[in-house]
Amino acid sequence: MTAGAARAGLAARGVIYALVGALALRIASGDGSRQADRQGALEEISARPMGAVLLWSLAIGLVGMALWRLSEALFGAAGPDGRTWRRRLSAAARCVFYTFVAHSVSAFAADAGRGASSDEQSRDVTARALELPGGQWLVAAAGIGVALGGVWVGVRAGTRSYREHLRLGGMSRWERRAVDVAGVTGGIARGAVFTVAGAFLVRAAVDYQPDKAKGLDDTLRSFADAPLGRLLLACVAAGLVLFGLFSFAEARWREV
Repeated sequence: MTAGAARAGLAARGVIYALVGALALRIASGDGSRQADRQGALEEISARPMGAVLLWSLAIGLVGMALWRLSEALFGAAGPDGRTWRRRLSAAARCVFYTFVAHSVSAFAADAGRGASSDEQSRDVTARALELPGGQWLVAAAGIGVALGGVWVGVRAGTRSYREHLRLGGMSRWERRAVDVAGVTGGIARGAVFTVAGAFLVRAAVDYQPDKAKGLDDTLRSFADAPLGRLLLACVAAGLVLFGLFSFAEARWREV
């Protein structure tokens, strides 16, 4: 049961990342009509035939992801270090995150209405945090944590550490190569987005301006402001699509 929940969750994660990457590719090509974040991905799904069914399927898959991470936090994960406190704490944090994501997707599916974008949510949360005692330090610490997390994600992808969780013996040679391309490129792109988002959060704390905090959509659009911006954004967007494909590969071959 846990294995099925994990694989459904990984597939659901793959759908979201692939759609966000595709929306970011549209922005890179000059079409910025839709948000390149989870909200935009859900709107894209809801506009399709059987959209409501697809949305609920996605929500169920994300519930499966949360339950899988909860089981890892309680009973330990696969692998020699699966029962260490570090892995259990990481699993607990991911359980909380995917519980929130599953709730947001199910809420969208229930009324198919437009909710707050990632940019609006980021600004609102940052504004409330800055009002707390020591709020600037709290927001800055969170930003540093997100940025370092992005670096960690990118480094682990670059070193192909994900291989320790995959059943490589069940893959053909070309399948292993394809998974490596998607895992390395997609993981580095995902890490880059987290790192840049964390940097914006630190800047919002230093300047005491919550509007400088950026969600996923604004973070992706910020790549377009760099030298060779549209090309850079297109590369990052393609990387997110590849990470979505890598998630599908994990849904098939990951040891859970």
